[in-house]
Amino acid sequence: MTSGSNPQPESPESTFWKIVRLLRWHKPAGRLILMLPALWATIAAAKTQQQLPPLNLVIVMILGSLATSAAGCVINDLWDQDIDPQVERTKNRPLAERSLSIQVGIVILAVAGLCAFLLSTYLTPLSFGLCLAAAPIIAIYPACKRFFPVPQLVLSIAWGFAVLIPWSAVTGGLDRHAWELWLAVIAWTMGFDTVYAMSDREDDRRVGVNSSALFFGKYVTFAIGIFFAIALGCLIWIGWEIGFGYAYYFSCLTGGVIWSWQYKKLTQVEIPESFYQLAFGQNVWIGFIVLVGMLPSTLGFG
Repeated sequence: MTSGSNPQPESPESTFWKIVRLLRWHKPAGRLILMLPALWATIAAAKTQQQLPPLNLVIVMILGSLATSAAGCVINDLWDQDIDPQVERTKNRPLAERSLSIQVGIVILAVAGLCAFLLSTYLTPLSFGLCLAAAPIIAIYPACKRFFPVPQLVLSIAWGFAVLIPWSAVTGGLDRHAWELWLAVIAWTMGFDTVYAMSDREDDRRVGVNSSALFFGKYVTFAIGIFFAIALGCLIWIGWEIGFGYAYYFSCLTGGVIWSWQYKKLTQVEIPESFYQLAFGQNVWIGFIVLVGMLPSTLGFG
């Protein structure tokens, strides 16, 4: 820049990109980590029926998880429009910084909710009923941090529907295998979201909201280790019961090694702030690894 020249003003952010940020589509990890349990359940349920996962149902689960996640993000930001500006990690969200209006947020929520509803009509009556049952839990979750000491448990229960809905769509019911996988996902979600909540502890204390990271206090790392251990145990158990092959056990072992590494990092006195986001991303990869491990025996290769 030559002397005396004026800096060029930054281009204003487009409304489209603000909507992308509202839906968190610029951060795909959060969308994928909901989609993966739905795909686990679709494949595992098909395995119990000795059939291939129905392709049309796989597509519905992918699109449905995207629509549900989008709606959940908007609901969260509508609830937290006055809290998010006080939290470092969330202060630049579109509703928090008032770059999108509440009315626009409500319209986007309605569109995402309609898409999720239309996709759910493709499913069996039981699956459709489970979709309806999940809706109020998704809607109330963001408010739970104001009055419930462990709001991540509510999120985990909402996440658990990502198992029950596709399982019932494939098999027509919910057997013990579905509940075993449900427990694995509940524990997994409690683990990775408690790690994620650790990055907001100081802001949460100052604002006066609850989180599992605050609830478990000095035992938070131990609790995370227990959650990941339960998730791993349930995944191995269901794999043995329904006959997943060696590739699946290797994938579970790989996930266990990563969880063990995360636990060790969390026991350190000084934890880098970047670790919490890194751990979240690693859990997405664990989900993919487990999914890939399910495929060989389901597709008849072992």
